[in-house]
Amino acid sequence: MEAFSELRTPTFFLDQQVIRKNLLDFASADHDGFEADKQTRNYYRSEGSSFVWLKRTGIDERADSLLAWLHQVNELGMSEKAFTVSVIEKDLERLRTLDFDEKNNINTVAARLEFLLTKACLRYSYGQRYGFVNPYQLFNNLDAEKQDTLGNVLRYRGLFDVKMDLPNAHYAHTVLQKVKADSLTDYLNTIQPQDRFYLQLKDMLANVSTQEQRKRVMVNMERSRWRRHQPIEEHAKRIVVNIPAYHLYAYSPDSMLDMRVVCGTVRTKTPQLSSNIEWMEVNPQWVIPMSIVEADVARRAGDSSYFARNRYAIYDRSTNKKLGVHEVSRQMLLSGRYRVAQEGGAGNSLGRIVFRFKNNFSVFLHDTSNPGAFQRESRAVSHGCVRVSKPYELARFVLDNPDEWLLDRIAISMGLPPQTDRGREYVESHPNQMHKLIGYVPVKPRVPLYIIYYTLWPDASGILQTWPDVYGYDEVIWRHLQHYI
Repeated sequence: MEAFSELRTPTFFLDQQVIRKNLLDFASADHDGFEADKQTRNYYRSEGSSFVWLKRTGIDERADSLLAWLHQVNELGMSEKAFTVSVIEKDLERLRTLDFDEKNNINTVAARLEFLLTKACLRYSYGQRYGFVNPYQLFNNLDAEKQDTLGNVLRYRGLFDVKMDLPNAHYAHTVLQKVKADSLTDYLNTIQPQDRFYLQLKDMLANVSTQEQRKRVMVNMERSRWRRHQPIEEHAKRIVVNIPAYHLYAYSPDSMLDMRVVCGTVRTKTPQLSSNIEWMEVNPQWVIPMSIVEADVARRAGDSSYFARNRYAIYDRSTNKKLGVHEVSRQMLLSGRYRVAQEGGAGNSLGRIVFRFKNNFSVFLHDTSNPGAFQRESRAVSHGCVRVSKPYELARFVLDNPDEWLLDRIAISMGLPPQTDRGREYVESHPNQMHKLIGYVPVKPRVPLYIIYYTLWPDASGILQTWPDVYGYDEVIWRHLQHYI
């Protein structure tokens, strides 16, 4: 950057030292909490930081290039005020026409322009590149899972773990280097979301007629920004569960399977995540989550009829030794040193098959012993896992060209009629061992899974539908977007 100590005009001159002092004053007076704002303050507080926009000749056309983008934020449903557009334009006019007064002298105006241009540039760049709201901070600090006696939150429930890009510590430096190299316009063009669904929502926003419609479109546009560089592959085999729709969509290049699902309650929400289906378990044992042990099971310690009726067994975690019901007290169950598990087979809470994938929430897709829940309109009734209404069809989908005998072994073990002569012969000769025919089934290649939360999303026929905001997430996102409206 072209350095200067002062720039003289017939009446005024830019004083670099005064401008730097003014920049420190602006940074000290700024208390906005967005990451872009923090990085702006940090930049101008750093010793030796060069000016980004100011040159010996004043402010050049790079500011006009940024303003051209900022004049388009209304297409995103946002206000130019959030990016101080009018203040910047007024100060640009003052500087270029030398229209100063005692309050707005040349060095104050120059410093304010330098600061606000950087702040607006970073706000816009962070927002379009990564999202204007950080979903990790938003959702993983939303629901208290454990509190002390005074009501202080000891642990929040994890609700979001989608593989996505997040800004690193050097991102602000990257953007400002683009400004200094006069390549900002090209860079801002590259970070605009271009996926088909986002652009569809953007077109919708231009034609909404009510505030409620505007809000719904804008929050779903924001969700799409989070996936800007980790999109849901459109032409690959994949499974998408949209929580508000209570529906699963399984896509492959030549077919599509859809089914109703049951998701977590408002208190035990199903998390948003991305992962891969890696294996299936037929007639799985259900290891009861500690939250359920604490809420329901521990108080039944010593009640042998309760444990027998539910087919629950207690194991020492360190030795895997099975213990008698009367050997374990309530305090022992709450200690975490013991696991309570429900034996596999008919009547198991996981049903006859479970689809496993790596995640940080101990959730999975599974069958159910209570299929009546699929007939409900509101299907938020689970402890967080996703129950699927067509488990055998889903098993067929995730397998890559399975042979008939593999499919029959899965069906027979699930209590379904065999489809092959070999299967029928097995059932006749092993009437008491059908559920043990197969247990672990690897899924190769792994099938991508996306558990999402969109209140505007296509149905099975590809038609965009409005879905209820079952967890109230639209409202949460909207409150944070208000800073830009």
